[in-house]
Amino acid sequence: MSHQPYIVAILLFAIVNGIFSPFVFVLLPFVFALTPAFFVDDTRVILFVSSLLLSTMTLIAGGVPAALYERWKGLEESTELSMWIWLAGVGLLTLPAASNFIAIGL
Repeated sequence: MSHQPYIVAILLFAIVNGIFSPFVFVLLPFVFALTPAFFVDDTRVILFVSSLLLSTMTLIAGGVPAALYERWKGLEESTELSMWIWLAGVGLLTLPAASNFIAIGL
């Protein structure tokens, strides 16, 4: 079976977490340190980069349990169960952003 629907759902959860998470503002000092000086003047770019950073961190942290499962089972390819584990991990990390996402009415 194709893993494409799982990947799309995982990416959508990560995007929602990156945009609506209350932790975006926690990452702002790190973004100021990581971005070049010409980005610092525009607040929209700083918020966008912090949103991208949080989305990427969500993808990576949500995939750790799935990778540990695949390693433990000795699998060489991702199975449907490992994709479900990855989706569940990303879904759990997206829970703090869910209230903001629902409040906007999407």
